[in-house]
Amino acid sequence: MGYLFLALAIIGEVLATSFLKLTSGEKQVWWAYPIVVVGYVFAFAMLSQTLSRGVPLGIAYAIWAGVGVVLVAIISWLVFHETLSWQQLLGMVLVIGGVVLLETGGKHGD
Repeated sequence: MGYLFLALAIIGEVLATSFLKLTSGEKQVWWAYPIVVVGYVFAFAMLSQTLSRGVPLGIAYAIWAGVGVVLVAIISWLVFHETLSWQQLLGMVLVIGGVVLLETGGKHGD
């Protein structure tokens, strides 16, 4: 159940971070600010629920950060047409590999 809350935390954080793009630059939109605030508050509340259900902090944060970085990069590429170089793509593969190694290498008391 802890990992379900972690997935919700990641969704909230990725949503909030993606909408940050709409709060900056020349074409700022006011309605993006509440989405950013609610998204981050929701993300931290769900991360708290994740930890309260026994997911270790180091593992939860690594998964949250790693998956979040990769998803935001992909969303930036798809929605905002930002470029992704082969080095960045390789970095995303390495991040995912690192998160998998952290998760599978840990001892769980499940």
